[in-house]
Amino acid sequence: MTDTAPDVPGLTRMPIDVVSDVVCPWCFIGKRRLERALGAVPDIPVTVRWRAYFLNPWVPRGGISRRAYLEKKFGSVERYMANAPRMVAAAEAEGLVYAIDKMTWQPNTIDCHRLIHWAGERQPDLAGAMKQRLMALYFSEAANLSERDVLAQAAADVGLDPDVITSRLATDQDEAIVTEEAEAAQRAGVDGVPCFVFGGVLAVSGAQSSEYLSEAIGRAFDAFQQKVAAGEIAEPERRPY
Repeated sequence: MTDTAPDVPGLTRMPIDVVSDVVCPWCFIGKRRLERALGAVPDIPVTVRWRAYFLNPWVPRGGISRRAYLEKKFGSVERYMANAPRMVAAAEAEGLVYAIDKMTWQPNTIDCHRLIHWAGERQPDLAGAMKQRLMALYFSEAANLSERDVLAQAAADVGLDPDVITSRLATDQDEAIVTEEAEAAQRAGVDGVPCFVFGGVLAVSGAQSSEYLSEAIGRAFDAFQQKVAAGEIAEPERRPY
């Protein structure tokens, strides 16, 4: 979770649930655009909550080669690469690097989502930092997120104890929690990511522009406060979506 803007007397902080996966290029771009959108509405108090989603649940736990992944998902490497420049350019426009030519391995992301969950347990703001570090490792540094030593170092990079993380990764701790979160998103109707759910009153799918997202945040915040005042939303911090 990440809180933005100070609490305002009489107003309830609006949750923003971001449903995404660390290996989704548009989620990588969408995260940066959301951050820019929040910067444009600094007086709106929100809490950003990073929700798990498995973009490729069929990828084996140890991962597969990037080539095999692209061939299975898109039919051929060439088909994917024909559309890739648009994503690379969109990332660059946001100050991000999508090092598409360096990537060699496609991970299963359940352990990545466990890391994000553990970071958030340690300190709410660390969840977003953990997600960003994992995305940077995958997209910009072409790291293998299937390797536990890579994940342990990523955890250390945001201030977690790598030895503790290594021990936890060797167990199935919290696999059920992140799996249920991902499945809950699908049951709620999320079939593409990123998906931004603002206060449970407005959902925006796709990596929309920061201008669009900031306008949506403003509209959702007004509707959210009205529903809270009317008693239609109780304990929003406990609502999963």
